[in-house]
Formats: sequence, C-alpha cells, structure tokens
Amino acid sequence: MRQEIRICGFGGQGVITAAVILGKAAAVYDGLIACQVQSYGPEARGGAARAEVIIADGPIGYPGVSTADILVAMSQEAFTRYGHEVKPDCVIIIDPDIVFSHDVPQTIYPVRATKIAEDLGNAVAANIVMLGALTALTGAVSQEAIMAATLASVPARFKELNRSALEAGIAAGMGQATQP
Repeated sequence: MRQEIRICGFGGQGVITAAVILGKAAAVYDGLIACQVQSYGPEARGGAARAEVIIADGPIGYPGVSTADILVAMSQEAFTRYGHEVKPDCVIIIDPDIVFSHDVPQTIYPVRATKIAEDLGNAVAANIVMLGALTALTGAVSQEAIMAATLASVPARFKELNRSALEAGIAAGMGQATQP
C-alpha cells in the first residue's frame, strides 16, 4: 500500500500543518511509514503553499509526489496548478466556496471547510475540517489516529475547536461518500 497525498492552498490556510498532522497520524498512531515535504512561495501569507505526504506500509524510496492519489485543494490557484497532476482514480476534495473552476474528469468531493470552520468560531480550522473529510473519504489513516495526532499537535486552548472541526470534517466527508 502506498498513497501519495497533496494538500495545497495559499499561505496561512494551514496546509503544511495539515500535512504534518496527517503524517503523524500515519506514522505515530497507525504504525505506517510516512514522509512529508512542503513548499511555499516567497510570501509567508497569501502565496502558494503545497505540502505532500506519502503513506506506505513499506519503505519509501522517494519522498516527492508526482501524481497524487489524493488531492486537497483549498484555493483556486492551488487547484489550477495541481488539479491535473493526479492519477485517474484520484480522490479530489475542494472547498467549493473558494475553488470555483474544476474541470477534471475525476469525481470532485466538495467540502465547505471554511464555512464549517467559521460556523465553529474560527475559519483557521478549515485545514482540520479538510483532514476529517480526507480521512472519511479515503481511509488513508484511521479516525482514531487523525484525532490523536490533531489533539497532540495543537495548543491546549484550541483542542476543543480542532476536535469539533475534525468531527465536522469527518461528517462532511461521510456525507459526500454516501452521495450517488
């Protein structure tokens, strides 16, 4: 088993944090092998950001993702740049309130992550909503592992917000998985 995952958006959305948490869930809590790499533009906030995680049950010879098995796109620029660097059966998850144009043959799973996070009290948790949706839609890591990794990775004062964001993302992903 080997899954190549790309999470992309703009700086400040927490795509790198999401990838670190996903890798931790796989390696620390699910006992798999994971590696994570990241890239972002010269702007600390607002520039293009991309983080990649490879999860496998055996050695990982090369840490880069060339064509993703799973793509999470949290901005239009990111989708435009990376939406076509995917495998034919790629699971693509987007925030439809931010990614408006998505002309690809793969099935798109829309998750209103920013809206869900705003409703929970803080739009910054949209990345965690997306992790929940990714987990529910793909099973890349277990729900228990992603919850444990998330709670171990956030400051104490944000644990409940992130727990709620993750649970809401899992529910949103499960809702998408049952759509015809």
